Amino acid sequence: MKIKKLNLSQKVLFLIGASILFSILFSFFFLHFLYKELYINSIKDSVIYQGERTASHYHYGALSDEIIEKIQWYNIVSEYEVIVVDNIDELTTYFPYEVNYEALINDQDHKQLENGNYIIKDGYVKEFNREIVGAVFPIMGETGLIGFIYIYVPLADLQEVFKGSLPILVLVGSMFFMILFLMLNRIRRSMFQPLHEIQTFSKEVSKGNYSNRLLNTNDDEVGQLALAFNSMSQSLEEQEARKKEFLSNVVHELRTPLTYIGGYTQALKQQIYTSPEEAQHYLKTIENETHRLNKLIHDVIELDHLQEHMYILNEEPMAIAQLFFDTLALFDIRITEKQLKIELDIQEDLIINGDMKRMQQVFYNLLDNAVKYSSEQSMIKLNLIAKNKKLLFQVNNKGNEISEMDLDHIGERFFRTDKARSRSTGGTGLGISIVKEIVRLHGGSFSLSSDSVNGTTVTIKLPLLL
Repeated sequence: MKIKKLNLSQKVLFLIGASILFSILFSFFFLHFLYKELYINSIKDSVIYQGERTASHYHYGALSDEIIEKIQWYNIVSEYEVIVVDNIDELTTYFPYEVNYEALINDQDHKQLENGNYIIKDGYVKEFNREIVGAVFPIMGETGLIGFIYIYVPLADLQEVFKGSLPILVLVGSMFFMILFLMLNRIRRSMFQPLHEIQTFSKEVSKGNYSNRLLNTNDDEVGQLALAFNSMSQSLEEQEARKKEFLSNVVHELRTPLTYIGGYTQALKQQIYTSPEEAQHYLKTIENETHRLNKLIHDVIELDHLQEHMYILNEEPMAIAQLFFDTLALFDIRITEKQLKIELDIQEDLIINGDMKRMQQVFYNLLDNAVKYSSEQSMIKLNLIAKNKKLLFQVNNKGNEISEMDLDHIGERFFRTDKARSRSTGGTGLGISIVKEIVRLHGGSFSLSSDSVNGTTVTIKLPLLL
């Protein structure tokens, strides 16, 4: 038979019950401690005090009848039972009972008494049906022992000791445990109600529903867990939206070149062209679109690779200015075609620790955008300087102004300010995303500004190797 396991709420409820039961048992044993350690010890001290005081009054002469009568009178007026005998053997006549089922006086006790020491005799007496505390005291005369005093008192039961305060203890204890139970049960509910909702909503999340949110009113650990769940749900919802947008963008980006490739392939296959030059134009278009497809796939794979936390840069000290000049030389033809002017502010002695291949990729993507989106015969300003112990790289060009709304989205996958996705401007919308990831991996920062007066400026800051 399979035993059903308790859930967490039941375990906590069991813990609450066990805690209350433990508290009750502790209270019971504590009362017994008070009874034994305080009440009995206080009685024992009182018996010893009274016995020593009584015996000290008769430390000389014989134990006369007058002395015995005085002791007997004390026996009547006090709460203690006092027995006075001349001989220790007579004690069993006046107290013929066993203490803890043993004789009242044994051989060892005889020796203690003969040496003038008192002995404590406490324990259970069957005939009284209760515990007693007593002591035997020797009465010393001029010639030695002249008698013995046995003083004892039956002990009250635990209930009798606390009979005045017991109802109060029961009432206060019951109220305390009731309040404790209600408080702990409320805490249990406040803990597990959000957890139950989290469990329910988690099942919805597993089905792809990320819209649920927990109503959090607590400021404790459970409340923090609820906030974390809401944050997770929101993140998953945003990620799902980005995934859908990503797929939509990929489909859109793939559809255009595939349409051109398919259309021109059919045209060539069915020989729908008027001249060899037109056929060559179709083949060139197919080649260009194939190149675009390859670049798109390459950029997507590369961006995913860069965003993996396990990616490691091949870092080495490098003269960043030389790498920049080498990259800028690749754009000479395009700069000449658009009659662009280049203004340079370069410090050639700057050294950084980085991945040369990746840093050239940063320069290439930013220069490519600057050239591509600059107006003809305009100026591109390029700065590569040291500032505040950091490398400052800036690219400024005059072209179409980027709106403030678009600035917040620059660097997102497939986002382009060219809403029409014109084939003449090219691009996959992944270049800036790749740049931002490479800069991040190098411990740097990326920012972008744009206005109608100053144009568009990309700013990158990287740690210098000092």
